Amino acid sequence: MPEGDTLFRIAHQLRHSIDGRRIERALSPLGRVVVDCIEGHTVTAIEARGKHLLIFLDSGDAIHSHLGMTGSWHVYAVGQRWHKSQELADLVLEFAELSCVCFHSKTLEKLSRTALRRHPHLARLGPDLLGNQFDMDEALKRFRRRDDVPIGVALMDQTIISGIGNVYKSEILFLEGLDPFQDVSRLSDYQLRTLFRRAQYLLRKNVGRQPRRTRFGHDGKRHWVYGRSGEKCLKCGGTIHMRRQGDLGRSTYWCPPCQEVSGTGRRAGRP
Repeated sequence: MPEGDTLFRIAHQLRHSIDGRRIERALSPLGRVVVDCIEGHTVTAIEARGKHLLIFLDSGDAIHSHLGMTGSWHVYAVGQRWHKSQELADLVLEFAELSCVCFHSKTLEKLSRTALRRHPHLARLGPDLLGNQFDMDEALKRFRRRDDVPIGVALMDQTIISGIGNVYKSEILFLEGLDPFQDVSRLSDYQLRTLFRRAQYLLRKNVGRQPRRTRFGHDGKRHWVYGRSGEKCLKCGGTIHMRRQGDLGRSTYWCPPCQEVSGTGRRAGRP
């Protein structure tokens, strides 16, 4: 699933391609969006909010997409061959010299100013780790209101903090030496703030980078623990474990020796 760095990167790419341009024609082959009120308007801003993408128009409306597990935005020059069939497109925005296409999005909708303010998901998003003004104090308050939740679950809750997905969850907890299954209440404010800084660092380092990596050694291993269940820990030589966590049963990877439950937490490594 696209994480905060992916959406930030997509927003940057779209901003470079379509910001300030007039939408000459809009198509929704699968009928996902009513396009009549989109055509003829100019793109005024593109913004990533956590795992959500917003394309603002001069009408005051916004095109909102959540890419889910498989969604993507593509930009094609006029006459360029598409990587996917147009019939599979959720939305096609045609400009004078290029087309901007959304495929396989989980959510795709046009929102008025009022609908945007009242949106059940967007209005509840926690502080964005990649936002220009990330509010660490507010993030800390939101975590403290969920003291009885395992830290591995809390990090994935976009109403507490936005931008972290499954890969970063496992990786930053490993790097900070924290057991994913201990409740937030066991962590000090200092530990949480350090966790936020680690997440910001890794998210920012991956903006513009493909493929995503949280480890920067020369042995070809891109991740410390994610996707490595049953393999040896790159820090201590122990065995990496995987367990399902939370209501959605998302996979959590960790190294028990490096991430023992303790009052302080032991940093397992550096990116």
